[in-house]
Amino acid sequence: MPITLVLLPGMDGTSILFEPFIAALGNRYPVSVVRYPAKDHSQTYAALHDFAEAQLPADGPIVLLGESFSGPIAISIAAANPVRVLGVILCCTFVRNPRPKLRWLKSLAWVPMPRPPLTIVNALLFGRFATSRLSALLRDALLQVHPSVMRARLREVASVDVRAQAAKLAMPVLYLKALNDQLVPRSAAAETQQWCRAMEVEVFDAPHCLLQVVPAEASDAVAHFIDRVIAT
Repeated sequence: MPITLVLLPGMDGTSILFEPFIAALGNRYPVSVVRYPAKDHSQTYAALHDFAEAQLPADGPIVLLGESFSGPIAISIAAANPVRVLGVILCCTFVRNPRPKLRWLKSLAWVPMPRPPLTIVNALLFGRFATSRLSALLRDALLQVHPSVMRARLREVASVDVRAQAAKLAMPVLYLKALNDQLVPRSAAAETQQWCRAMEVEVFDAPHCLLQVVPAEASDAVAHFIDRVIAT
C-alpha cells in the first residue's frame, strides 16, 4: 500500500495555504489534508490532536507534516502511533512555546480584538516574498476563521509542551527551517533537535510561510525525505 503524506495546517487551520505546496508536489505521493473545525469545537491541542487523528486515512502507512501551529500535533500523533507513522516533517514549528519571554501575551489572547490588518500579517508571514496570489490565499484563509478561534489557538501555543512526546519518536524526522522567520526563532529548531533523536534539518531562504513561498524547493525536500523513509 502506498505511503500517504498527511498535511496538518498552520494556525488558520483551513488548509487553503497548502495550495502552492500541493501543486508543486504533484502526483509524487498521495496527499491527505486535515482541516480543523473553525467553530463549535474545542481548540485545545489535546482536542485538535483527537480531531486530526480521527481524520487520518483509514488504512496504510503515513508521513505527517505539521506546519507551524500543528508541529506539536504531528509530534503527539506520531508518538501515539509509532507503527503506522513512518516519518514526521516539521515546518517552522516548535515543541513548546517558541517565545517564552512573551508568555504574558497569553492573557491578551482573551481580549476580543478584530482581525489584524492583512498588510501586517502579510509582512510577518511572507515578508519580501509576498505576492498578490499569496495575499489572496491568506485573505481567504483568515476570513474562514473567527478571531476568537485564532485567539484560542494562540493561547494554546503559549502553554504547549510536547518535549516528552518528541523524545519518544524513533522514526525519521525532517525539520524545514526558514532563515527569515519572523514568528518562530531559530532556537525552536535547535530545541526540537535536542528532543527528536532522528531529526535532520533543511534550511531555506524563506520567511515563516516556507511551504507557500518556496513550494518547489520544499516539495523536493519532502519527496526526497519520503523516498528515504520508504527505502529504510
